Amino acid sequence: MEFDYFRSNENNAVNNKSQNLIASGWRPFQRDLDWEFLWRLWCNDTHELTQKSFNLVSNFAEVLGRNNYTWWANLLSVASDNTRYEIEKFWNYITPDPQSPDHRYKDVLSTETPIVQFVSRSSIPIDYVLNRLQEITVLRVLHLLERPDIITQYYLERDFYLPVDKFVSWERLEVINTVYAYWSKHDIWLQIESYDRGRRQYTLMSKNISSLINKATYDLAVMLSGYQSRVGKVHSQFPIRTFPGEIQDFTDSLQQAVLNQNQLAVVVHGKPGTGKTAWTQAVAKEILVPLGYVIFILDHDAIANFVPPTYLERICIIINEADNLAQNRAFEVAQYNNKTEHILSLLDGTLYQSVIDDSGIQIKQRLVVLMTCNTTERLDPAMLRKGRVDLMCEFTQLFV
Repeated sequence: MEFDYFRSNENNAVNNKSQNLIASGWRPFQRDLDWEFLWRLWCNDTHELTQKSFNLVSNFAEVLGRNNYTWWANLLSVASDNTRYEIEKFWNYITPDPQSPDHRYKDVLSTETPIVQFVSRSSIPIDYVLNRLQEITVLRVLHLLERPDIITQYYLERDFYLPVDKFVSWERLEVINTVYAYWSKHDIWLQIESYDRGRRQYTLMSKNISSLINKATYDLAVMLSGYQSRVGKVHSQFPIRTFPGEIQDFTDSLQQAVLNQNQLAVVVHGKPGTGKTAWTQAVAKEILVPLGYVIFILDHDAIANFVPPTYLERICIIINEADNLAQNRAFEVAQYNNKTEHILSLLDGTLYQSVIDDSGIQIKQRLVVLMTCNTTERLDPAMLRKGRVDLMCEFTQLFV
């Protein structure tokens, strides 16, 4: 009795889910006969097709030819669950399956939503912010894609589809099992998995999704500083034209280098109050953001754990007070941390390009690093050698 009780509850839950799908606008997917598919099946799998056809006819003959039942009882048996199952199985064999994603697509971008933050006083929220950035990117891509061509879901050995005119938003979509959506124009698939407490995982799959990611991440900036983390837009209080003439000339040289080089490292130094930080923000907003760069403003703790996201094509990293970060390793104080080595490997490209997928976005990735410091005397000499820092400028005038 106890077993029957639980089985009854389980069946009721299954039926309720099916009813929820229908009530939410989902419809059973009707498989249509495709003569081209059937011809290919006949040419390539003749034996199996013939065998399944004979099995189906044999099943009908056995039901209709039973002598211990009246003819009308045999006729009604044709509509029995067993016979319907055999017919559906044969029909599913001779008709093409619903479209499904090619999991061999090289560009895959996935996120769970909503992102849950786990932060303690002994750690910085770098993982949370990077995950939040990825979540924003995926949701922005979905917003750019707008309404898909097809939305399907498989449940209880049946395929369902949602008429696209009934689609409102991804948040309001009823997800019981795995949901797939497809945009033929961009050749992009979306896979949605549902978890407990309303959490979901969105996965985008495509042959080439970089152009959409570039559009989705336009004007985005990330700040990681202690416990103050934020994903938003770059704010610049002073335009580049308000800086002294020699700084504007240096900015022109930087802009040309950004256009010509895949990787660029810049150091600006000078006494406090000369506008170094304000200048990096102005460069980010007026030069780098229009070129599609995502801006990362990182403090000392963040830079020690930062690796450029592989799905972004253009990245700018701003590091203030670099003289307190990449200190000369000849001094004892610099030997107790690995931040200098981390900065050097970032400038060399070994941190994020030692192993890359030559068919992915990393091979086209561009990186700009802007560093400010009060003096270059405390910087590690290896950092200033040719090939690591491309441009340097001293800010001498107080900036008000």
